[in-house]
Amino acid sequence: MALYALRAARQGHAFEFTAHDYDAFADGFGFEETPDQAAAINAVIDDMKSGRPMDRLVCGDVGFGKTEVALRAAFCAVAGGKQVAVLCPTTLLCEQHFQTFSDRFAQVGNNWPIRIAELSRFKTGKESAQALKELAEGKVDIVIGTHKLLQKDVKFSRLGLVVIDEEHRFGVRQKEALKALRAEVDVLTLTATPIPRSLGMSLEGLRDFSVIATAPQKRLAIKTFVSNFSDGIIREALLREFKRGGQVYFLHNEVNTIENMREKLAKLAPEARIVVGHGQMSERELERVMRDFTQQRVNLLLCTTIIETGIDNPHANTIIINRAEKFGLAQLHQLRGRVGRSHHQAYAYLLTHAGLDESAGKLAGLTKQARQRLEAIQLMDELGAGFYLAMHDLEIRGAGEVLGESQSGEMQEIGFNLFSEMLKRAVASLKQGQEPDLSQPLGIATEINLHTPALLPNDYAPDVNERLILYKRLANGESLDDITDLHEELVDRFGELPPQAQSLLDSHRLRLLCKPLGVIKLDATSEQYRLAGQDKLALKRHCPTLADRVSAVKDLLRQLTKK
Repeated sequence: MALYALRAARQGHAFEFTAHDYDAFADGFGFEETPDQAAAINAVIDDMKSGRPMDRLVCGDVGFGKTEVALRAAFCAVAGGKQVAVLCPTTLLCEQHFQTFSDRFAQVGNNWPIRIAELSRFKTGKESAQALKELAEGKVDIVIGTHKLLQKDVKFSRLGLVVIDEEHRFGVRQKEALKALRAEVDVLTLTATPIPRSLGMSLEGLRDFSVIATAPQKRLAIKTFVSNFSDGIIREALLREFKRGGQVYFLHNEVNTIENMREKLAKLAPEARIVVGHGQMSERELERVMRDFTQQRVNLLLCTTIIETGIDNPHANTIIINRAEKFGLAQLHQLRGRVGRSHHQAYAYLLTHAGLDESAGKLAGLTKQARQRLEAIQLMDELGAGFYLAMHDLEIRGAGEVLGESQSGEMQEIGFNLFSEMLKRAVASLKQGQEPDLSQPLGIATEINLHTPALLPNDYAPDVNERLILYKRLANGESLDDITDLHEELVDRFGELPPQAQSLLDSHRLRLLCKPLGVIKLDATSEQYRLAGQDKLALKRHCPTLADRVSAVKDLLRQLTKK
């Protein structure tokens, strides 16, 4: 809570750079920007120039060019004299980003001696220690790393931008730990399928939000098939891809049986040049396997989910996923997105072992949720489906909570409206140089009871939604002028106030008068009124009408205020 309040109250860094340098860097992008991509890039740059700490979520489908948004933001940060941290979920993605960033910044020429370092298990202990030392001294401008970036020994000298790639792979604590590095740091989050909590916060307006929904030119939708595990289907899929000179991913997510699968595939397709890749291999061996595959020395990569994020190989256009029923919706979408990254038609085969009733066209033998997932992924095979899958996920699982660690599920404690109210109060206190006190009750702190109905009657304001909005506006009123303005609006829209509505407005006026005095409860009857808190004040006076009661309470409050 304190972190969010500090970010809202503080000025961030307003990045400055010359348009000439930026254009030179942008020219290094080998493709034409799609309209959505250009809009996302402009929104990010405007955020960085504004001086307000950025917290933007860029939701773009797999292969729609989110990395370019990150590259432009990184350039703006470095040109403005700040360091950049790029957080990736896997070692392979980290390695790939390191190559991409190095290539793009090298294109700008020697005028930009940018130092880029990598922190992952592909680096030796000595290399990592050297990178950390130079990072703390400010000699490294951009650091790209896995969870190692979150360790306590990582120190920055002038951090200005944090980029979180594939955000759905990180936990709440990990993401907040990065924001806590500096309360004023700019945060750019990239994802194809946002976690329900992140998507919920963005849709509520708590974070800025950009969607890249336009596919790059000549990109084709991936044809997706769900079927039983079958030797015939696997051989057909492999040969179709090999005949057009392409490569295949075969995903088998069990390390202890992966060698058995290799032997089976070698018998099924003797034409295949197979390599195996999984997370239990040594760094150097895994690096060699991936290099052989990307450089097309082999044509079939038998692997685990280690390829899930960010691996970009335009020559691989068929993926076969074994036991697809065991994967989550976002994971299936991410895995399918490893293919179809060029203008060739791509294919995804989701193989299940649960006994598919193909004559009935149903996924028999699967759990209800697994069946729903496979049906959703098969139906949503058009380009840009990631955002819709994430919305589907938000509906199925719930949005989690804003302050808390549930990234999905029903809200238990603090929702968006209560959080906004708490944040507003905390920021106001910080700006006045006071410690925010969140222990006080929120909303209408003073309980007012005038012993007469206080509401907007149905026959006065008939629309229930309109009444709820008016109640909320009254509750949020912060001055007597706000209540007077609302009073005039009610008369203008619905006519003269009935007694119940007049009582409601008077209650809110008294609430505002009681607030500076710290009054917790006000009870005013026709015979007496009583102020009750830790110290009680009871005053007896005959007040037969509501107007008499309100007037008497106002007189007393004015006297107390003077004293």
